[in-house]
Amino acid sequence: QKQTISESHVDHEVLIVASKLKQYIKDTYDMNTAASVMDALSKNVRRLTDRAAERARSEGRKTIMDRDFDS
Repeated sequence: QKQTISESHVDHEVLIVASKLKQYIKDTYDMNTAASVMDALSKNVRRLTDRAAERARSEGRKTIMDRDFDS
């Protein structure tokens, strides 16, 4: 069985561009962002991507498409 991204060595890498997200939150909501937000969002991005990859694979594709992220 193939390894999912969340089982690999990149499990703890931050996948979010912190500066861009922090600026978006500041500009939109006038709020600050805790550092731990990046880890939490990265975990969610991995989970969503794992699901999208499984959908694409189940359809016989090797390309993840935007529709694979639809619930």
